[in-house]
Amino acid sequence: MIYMFLADGFEEVEALCPLDILRRAGLEVTTVGVGGKDTVTGAHGITVHADIPDVMYRDSSPDMIILPGGMPGSSNLDKSKTVDAALRAATRHGAYVAAICAAPFVLGKRGYLEGKRAVCYPGFEEHLTGALIDTQNAVVRDGSIVTAKGMGVALDFGLELVRCLKNDGTAEKIKASVFAK
Repeated sequence: MIYMFLADGFEEVEALCPLDILRRAGLEVTTVGVGGKDTVTGAHGITVHADIPDVMYRDSSPDMIILPGGMPGSSNLDKSKTVDAALRAATRHGAYVAAICAAPFVLGKRGYLEGKRAVCYPGFEEHLTGALIDTQNAVVRDGSIVTAKGMGVALDFGLELVRCLKNDGTAEKIKASVFAK
């Protein structure tokens, strides 16, 4: 199962665009409201109904964990014991872990980026402990870790997640379907 954690103050486009792309690929994604909430408000006042509150999260072997960025959303993710447990389970299981914008700092703080190429929103690099900061790419996959710079690459981030879980062909088909000709 794929889980996207939403905390108050998340960057709406960084969550909803990849979520849409993953669902277009036929992948089941469960949104999880951090803080026991099933209604979460983004950084720009857009309220989203999460599929489950984090108190219902129980998966010990997820396929992917996704952390949208935004502030204070990323800080709220960082404080969550459920997010921490989900990340531990994902890395223990060898699942994909994906974070965009400020959220890669949550991974860096826990040592998950040690020796991995990664990117984040400019200014958060110092929090990517042990990471090899990629200065050439806006979306980076290194093994089972996917990071992205921010809202402007949310579509590319979502397509990379499809590549991880499906294949290049599916990602390219979706990409072609969302661009007007």
